[in-house]
Amino acid sequence: MSELQVDAESAFLETVLYSSRAMRRLEPEPVPEALLLKLIDAANQAPSGSNAQQTRWIVVRDPGQKQKLADLNRLHGAPYIQPEVDQPRDAKHKRLVDAVVWQMDHMHEAPALIVACYDYDEPVSGGDIYRKAGSVWPGIQNLLLMARSLGLGAAPTTLALRDQAMVRAALDLPETFAALCMIPVGYPSGRFGPVTRKPVSTIMRFDRWSQ
Repeated sequence: MSELQVDAESAFLETVLYSSRAMRRLEPEPVPEALLLKLIDAANQAPSGSNAQQTRWIVVRDPGQKQKLADLNRLHGAPYIQPEVDQPRDAKHKRLVDAVVWQMDHMHEAPALIVACYDYDEPVSGGDIYRKAGSVWPGIQNLLLMARSLGLGAAPTTLALRDQAMVRAALDLPETFAALCMIPVGYPSGRFGPVTRKPVSTIMRFDRWSQ
């Protein structure tokens, strides 16, 4: 591979990494199945503990199934977000809260709701459902970055998944599955662009924290 190719690939990756906003407002326009499969294939390239490869993906496109998940998202999300709706910290926070509320109101209209699960091979409950979450989230990040590179909007949420029994019933999941994250995917209503983050100097130290 030539140095020019490496530089181009590095520049593209940097663009993706530094402009991957959480896109909650999505257009209802369908996403081609080939692109959805590409997202899952990218997610499947991520590492997992002991290379167990136990992450499982449900891509929900059926309107009735999407409505079930949207209802669960509202059931658990509305009480959670209401205090912030009533008292946003500032104008920037209000814009974020407005986007979360919009997503809640339009969740059923998203072209696809992708649910990331882990198959434990045995029933799990309580805190045990998160025991292998570290093997699932790298795949989720791969999916988000691939979505950005394809011009698709996506933002992970866990609000709809707070009651595992209800999620299993809605999606007909095996009792060995733990649903860990849901990612609405579609073409964004807004535009990708720079994200606002704390400077590295405030979030990291070398060797030890107190210096």
